[in-house]
Amino acid sequence: MKAGFLQFCPVFGAKQHNLARIKTLLHGTLADLVVLPELCSTGYLFSDWDELEGFAEGLDGPTTMFMVSLAREMNCAFAYGFAEAWGSTIYNSVALVSPEGVIGVYRKVHLFMDEKSLFTAGNEGFRVLTHAGVAYGMLICFDWIFPEAARTLALKGAQVILHPANLVLPHCPGAMVTRAIENRVFIITANRTGAEERAGKECRFIGQSQVIAPDGKVLVRAQEDECVKIVDINPAQANDKNITPSNNLFEDRKPGLYGC
Repeated sequence: MKAGFLQFCPVFGAKQHNLARIKTLLHGTLADLVVLPELCSTGYLFSDWDELEGFAEGLDGPTTMFMVSLAREMNCAFAYGFAEAWGSTIYNSVALVSPEGVIGVYRKVHLFMDEKSLFTAGNEGFRVLTHAGVAYGMLICFDWIFPEAARTLALKGAQVILHPANLVLPHCPGAMVTRAIENRVFIITANRTGAEERAGKECRFIGQSQVIAPDGKVLVRAQEDECVKIVDINPAQANDKNITPSNNLFEDRKPGLYGC
């Protein structure tokens, strides 16, 4: 399959502008799956919960409707981050959609810094979703630093981990090589680029979106520019958990000895 990421610089609060920019950047792209950044339609630095509430939307909202329509137009699946309103609760979420509609949603479990005062942490755990014969897991940004998250998805059968992000720390691109190796899965990280400065706070995003193979090979890595990168991957490669002829990544685990 052809899979990859869109890396761009959303304008804070300009939802329609950002969605139009996504469509422009994807024009002419041929892919089966594209991952977009965390909170890609709104930007990141909300000043408070009341401001966030004004931008949050349900799965019947404009961002999801736009992405499903684009999926039909391009015959492509998308994973994208958005602020999800669920009753009076707001989650930092990623949805996976296809031309047929919404496949599933993941709500960020590990909130980063000021996100803790804005979003509610997801409590539904880490699920694997299947589309077109491929098993997908989803993480969001800071989830990367908790190896248990990716391991849980791998143990549940994920072949490809989709990872929308707004990364500001420099460590993730290198660490995801380890996550791919220790789980023998593909990982697609879609980070944003640029900077935001609002309400006395500033974030500078590192770019470096990437696709990593199960053996840790970096198939493609962006710099800090706006770009779309698509590569050929074979998800079935993630089914082979053999490290050597005598060592299997999962069969050799000793859960009873880990103790935590």
